[in-house]
Amino acid sequence: MSLVRAPPSLRLDRRRLIAVGVGLAGLGGCAVGRGSRVNLLSGVIEAPPRRFAPIRASQNRIFDVTVCLRPFRAAGPRLDTEMVGDTLVVHNYGHGGSGWSLSWGSATVAVEQAMARSPAEIAVLGCGALGLTAATVAQQAGAKVTIYARDLLPDTRSARATGAWTPDSRIALADKAAPGFPALWERMARISYHTYRSYLGLPGTPVEWQDRYYLWDEAPPGGANGDPPGAAQPALDFASYAERIRDITPGSERVDPATTPFAVKGVRRSSSMTFNIADYGHTLMTDFLLRGGRVERREFHAPAELASLREKVVINCPGYAARALWNDNSVVPVRGQIAWLIPQPEVDYGVIYDGVNVVPRRDGIVLQLLDGGDMRGYGDDQETADPAEAKTAVDRIAALYAKARPPASG
Repeated sequence: MSLVRAPPSLRLDRRRLIAVGVGLAGLGGCAVGRGSRVNLLSGVIEAPPRRFAPIRASQNRIFDVTVCLRPFRAAGPRLDTEMVGDTLVVHNYGHGGSGWSLSWGSATVAVEQAMARSPAEIAVLGCGALGLTAATVAQQAGAKVTIYARDLLPDTRSARATGAWTPDSRIALADKAAPGFPALWERMARISYHTYRSYLGLPGTPVEWQDRYYLWDEAPPGGANGDPPGAAQPALDFASYAERIRDITPGSERVDPATTPFAVKGVRRSSSMTFNIADYGHTLMTDFLLRGGRVERREFHAPAELASLREKVVINCPGYAARALWNDNSVVPVRGQIAWLIPQPEVDYGVIYDGVNVVPRRDGIVLQLLDGGDMRGYGDDQETADPAEAKTAVDRIAALYAKARPPASG
């Protein structure tokens, strides 16, 4: 049961406790919050236990299985420039599992380079997370923007992402990133975090905060830091920069399992942002079009084809497609698969249990297998769905709720 300190007016001596108790009884739930109560001896308002709507994890509730290839680069995202004929190309790809999370900050870095030429018009290649945000930031900088893309957002790999705030997920290798990259990463993360605040509370809930519960049966997940269970020690030393933004991101805390329905040995709770990509992507595209943006369906097969564009400044956001388009073999695919369960609006919390990450979104409940940690899917470019993997993820979460118990009343 969580505790909130009562205001000074309610911290009374023992001789007045009975009178206060009578008065509070008359005020009812409106005074201290529905379901809350005041401990008359301590003067503390006791919040009611959190309600956990059960996730209905079963095979017959799977309505889709999707695969995403994350574009990982050992040195970190490519954010440099090059000339293709008389066209300035600003690269903006290779963000690993952090594309959505770093998109606004990365877009800011790319647009700063693009606007150095003060162009009236800018072309953006790609309509995924990086492309849409780069196009929006370029508009805000005063440029007229056209997005050139083969696929619109619902058909891009970005649309198959988990939708969680993970700004340093497979962002680089610790020993391959340039010395100045950690500071650049921090700048991008802070810009993105600040920008996402403006999407909180909007109709359709494009971005929202959710509690996450890390559950374990035997040993704490990943030690004291609360890393997801099932995450094996990676063979590669992936960079971790989360400590650089600890001042703006909530930490985690141990929770008494008896206050939850989960029959497990240990529980840690944290909070993070979730991107409801269907709503959020629709919001981005609508805003882009309302500002006068244009979208042209077009596929490029070689950099030289950019010469045919009327725009002479291009922000290049092709995601994993950069490996083929730019012959960039530094881009490594990291396969990730999601099993989608029918949405449950009443489920407003996520769990990580037995190597499965569960993120409840408005467009579906996302289940992702984590076995193998950061090395899972590394170097795997297969985009065909694996039904057995989906079944394993759903069965593990079903087992969690099969042994669930009613939470303690407090």
